[in-house]
Amino acid sequence: MLAPIFFIFMALPQKLFMPADYLRPWQLILDLVFNWWPVIFIPMGLALFAALTAAQEKKAGNYRGLRVRDISPAHLWVAKIVIMGFHTLISTLVLIVATVISGLITGSGSIPWFKIFAGGFATWIVSLAIIPLQLWMATWKGTSASIAMGFLGLIAGVVAAAGPYWIYVPWSWPTRLMSPIIGVHPNGTLLDPASPLLNASVIPKGIIISVVSLLIFTFITAVWFNRRQVG
Repeated sequence: MLAPIFFIFMALPQKLFMPADYLRPWQLILDLVFNWWPVIFIPMGLALFAALTAAQEKKAGNYRGLRVRDISPAHLWVAKIVIMGFHTLISTLVLIVATVISGLITGSGSIPWFKIFAGGFATWIVSLAIIPLQLWMATWKGTSASIAMGFLGLIAGVVAAAGPYWIYVPWSWPTRLMSPIIGVHPNGTLLDPASPLLNASVIPKGIIISVVSLLIFTFITAVWFNRRQVG
């Protein structure tokens, strides 16, 4: 919840040290927010979120209190993924508000509402597939493994996002979709108008693949959790 507010705290000192009568274009603000958010905050944030979720459950009895009830363990697992997805949606809404506020502090011109909402919700949708993977790793191997997985996903996502193999790396999907939506290269620079990364055909492709992958990853990890022995 607090992570999106980071961009407001970045904007405040920028405004303080800006020359008089100088305001940044909105495009520069969007490039900053929608590059840092999918590249850094999504992989590491979900890794930490999953680790804290698994750790909290372990302290509460490692699912023993829940599994004595007449509820399928697979249903418990799916419910946890759904709730985590809901919390990331709230985080996305906070990100949208924080983007607008930071832009009003340091930006000039009309607010690019479409890009802000499209960037925010596209990032949220395509990042959902990462949740079952991170939760599985955190539940299976613990906090350190979840953080390590998120860090490796961060690196793999940046490396793959601008290449032809981005579609095979879930951590690259949010970053790749920001290229045609926001106009930012995965490395954080502005894209040339002739750049092939601006091809909007990757947007529906990325969304469809991410939704299908979410269902597949959720099913596989739910089967694993259903068979897992609680210690």
